[in-house]
Amino acid sequence: MSQDTQNPANPIAQTLNDTLGVQKRAFAQTPAPTVQQRIDRLNRLHNAVVDYKDRLIAAVDADFSGRASAETEILEILPVLEGIAYNKKRVKGWMQQSRRHTPLMLFGSTTKVHYQPLGVIGIVVPWNFPIFLGLSPLVGALTAGNRAMIKTSEFAPRTGELVKEMIEATFSPDEVTVHTGGVEVASEFTKLPFDHLVFTGSTQVGKIVMRAAAENLTPVTLELGGKSPAIIHESFPIEEAAKRIAFGKGLNAGQVCVSPDYILVHRSKLPAFTAAFEKAMTGQYPSLRDNADYTAIITERQQERLEANLQDAREKGATIREINPKGETFDGTRKMSMHVVTDVTDDMRIMQEEIFGPILPVVPYDTLDEAIAYVNARPRPLALYYFDWDKARGDHMLNATHSGGVCLNDVMTHVAVDDMPFGGVGPSGMGHYHGKEGFLNFSKAKGVVRKGRFNPTSYIQQPWGNSMYNFYMRFQYRRYRKIG
Repeated sequence: MSQDTQNPANPIAQTLNDTLGVQKRAFAQTPAPTVQQRIDRLNRLHNAVVDYKDRLIAAVDADFSGRASAETEILEILPVLEGIAYNKKRVKGWMQQSRRHTPLMLFGSTTKVHYQPLGVIGIVVPWNFPIFLGLSPLVGALTAGNRAMIKTSEFAPRTGELVKEMIEATFSPDEVTVHTGGVEVASEFTKLPFDHLVFTGSTQVGKIVMRAAAENLTPVTLELGGKSPAIIHESFPIEEAAKRIAFGKGLNAGQVCVSPDYILVHRSKLPAFTAAFEKAMTGQYPSLRDNADYTAIITERQQERLEANLQDAREKGATIREINPKGETFDGTRKMSMHVVTDVTDDMRIMQEEIFGPILPVVPYDTLDEAIAYVNARPRPLALYYFDWDKARGDHMLNATHSGGVCLNDVMTHVAVDDMPFGGVGPSGMGHYHGKEGFLNFSKAKGVVRKGRFNPTSYIQQPWGNSMYNFYMRFQYRRYRKIG
């Protein structure tokens, strides 16, 4: 346990540590919750989300100073409810011990894997999806039989306070708690000796979180994002690709960890793509300033960062095309037009940092191998999108690149599939959750050998070199003789 969390002069650390102690003691009293207990907790969470749905949507809208209720319902509320339903239906089967192959030396024994709850799970929530990215890991944690402490984002304070109210009305403090506050709370939270810690956010902060967790050897799941590319094959209908990409890029004004970060398009199709993308975005958002369907930027600081990155690209020679159908100004708001950026170079910040906003660089390529090499020369992203009707080329793309997840001929929708793992690779994260992978992530897969009255190893035990040992070894090495 870190020194800070034991320091009574630090009231934040003391409060968090006390809460963790309460949950750990409760877990020790019930270390193996039954199927019925787990389903009861999931049912309570389901009912809470349903009861608080309208208030949650309003809180997110207020935190963003404008986010469509449809986006919150489709991207946050429904995925949580669907995840609960999926897990409830399957948790009994997931909890069953799985039989494994027994080696000859253990003849007569049974070998199985037993899935055991870890204990208390810490969950650090980002601001961009302050409901789903807190409650989705919670669903996995509860399904696996754990308790949980959640740290909400200070950049979505209304949502954080409402989630806290909802959880306190639904669970006892020894089951689930929610903690609000700024960076000082987050810092102390990540120092706690959790049995597992889930963090969703930037790669830079992810490194800090992992260092803090390492002090307690706390295992981590990191969902970090990165620059997720979309590659359009020369043969794919360019307008169709633009429509599908525009739908994903427009969601939450690009403030999504799996949002298409940049586009690789055949050089001959670059002008056609930029025109088609502008047409698709204009169709989705014919106006911006007072359009409730178009999300604002979460904070002034984030808006300033995005505008500074655009200016950096402009000064370094980029061509920037603003998509603003009515030529509106956004003074007094945090609305920001979508910007298509061409003539980009590697020294521009938009090609070095995750964009996380309404900016879309478009990079030309001449051959598909060149596009693949471009992606592979950069840190492995959380998602990759490839547009091509040809199955063989699609399979080649899967094998030739690394990313946390892939959509072929679409963007972002893989996150909505509960029956698939979601997680990053390398700089875009580690660990998986959603569905069964979430259950496994928050469980200890414990190998168990059960030996009966008959003890075959007694025939080959010390002193070594007895006749049965010699027979056993000759038999084994005949089985494993040199191949070929």
